[in-house]
Amino acid sequence: MAKMKILHTVQGYLPERNGMQEVVSQLSEKLVALGHEVTVATTFSSQRTTAFINGVKVVSFNISGNAVTGMSGETDSYISFLKQSDFDIITNFAAQQWATDLMLPVLKEIKAKKVFVPTGFSALNVPAYKSYFENMKSWMKEYDANIFLSDNYRDINFARANNVQQVGIIPNGASETEFANAPFIDIRKLIHVPEDSPLIITVGNHTGYKGHAEAMKIFSEAAIPNASLLVIGNDVTNGNRVFNKMKEVINLAGLKDTNCSLSCKLTAARYNALSPAGSIRVQAMSRTETINTFKQADLFLFPSLIECSPIVLFESLAAGTPFLVADVGNAKEIIEWTGGGQLLPTVIDKRGYSKVNIKESAQMMKTLLNSKPAMESLAKAGNEAVLEKFTWTKIVKQYEGLYLQLFI
Repeated sequence: MAKMKILHTVQGYLPERNGMQEVVSQLSEKLVALGHEVTVATTFSSQRTTAFINGVKVVSFNISGNAVTGMSGETDSYISFLKQSDFDIITNFAAQQWATDLMLPVLKEIKAKKVFVPTGFSALNVPAYKSYFENMKSWMKEYDANIFLSDNYRDINFARANNVQQVGIIPNGASETEFANAPFIDIRKLIHVPEDSPLIITVGNHTGYKGHAEAMKIFSEAAIPNASLLVIGNDVTNGNRVFNKMKEVINLAGLKDTNCSLSCKLTAARYNALSPAGSIRVQAMSRTETINTFKQADLFLFPSLIECSPIVLFESLAAGTPFLVADVGNAKEIIEWTGGGQLLPTVIDKRGYSKVNIKESAQMMKTLLNSKPAMESLAKAGNEAVLEKFTWTKIVKQYEGLYLQLFI
């Protein structure tokens, strides 16, 4: 089989942890394992201390922003890097960020085969991005392939509406080996909740859009005896703002703050609150701890406001845990594909943001948790579907097949 030189561009990469990083690192490392040479171009991080991570070469640029908000830093160096490169394939992951936006105007000047994975077009309905998406109609036609994570979401519908022909669908997934081989950690012992406590979790960095406040409201409204809600999230640049918002939500819910003052940040603190029904905990966790939490939780609750194709849903099912999710991104499609979760009652506003009905969602969660057969059925169906169709091992073969088709 031909060996290819591949460049993946993405705004953030290891050691940063988020959904987009997970996609690119999984694909990049597995393509290296298949014998290809893979480079990732990404934002400089002082925490990144090596030029190679698990066989993937990482080239960093000190750049920030996007085409609409403005870009600053080593922009000329990055454009020169793209134009002078000898890669066979260059794939841009996600629009509306510098690593893609700087390449868009110079697509015709780059000799490599070019692939675009838009991941949702989250700002499609934002007025400030009107000109950006007008230009996107022609930019997408300059790519050799446009890959979407869903068959029915705003990015692929935009492409179809604007007669973009080079369209393919490759879904997200989860790492079956990571979930099978993670060292055991007793999560209930780690977070100090009783063994018999129903454990509900939500996972997402503290951006303000991952539904953390909504999850706490749903949990409080449900008032499930002896239950615990664990909110797992890592670093944010606006930790104080998000922390204060959560503090406000907890106070409005009538919960008792047990161990954090207003001055502490989510990036450094573990936040606990108590309700008559149980406990709410906000906590950063390592990857191994997070995987164990997915595996040991009773239910994954994800009332997120904006997504494309949430990897955390696939990861929940890889762990054998059913989920409740807002009608966000292609969550409805993931439920159809896997049978591993249920859709919360949701209203989507004119900007495309999702908002769940708190009272109805709380009742739905209580009903599901009180039905052991329903929980087991969702978990079994979802886990089997992920292992059969949605592992990164299988998904990377789809990307490799696409790349080889373009390369040859």
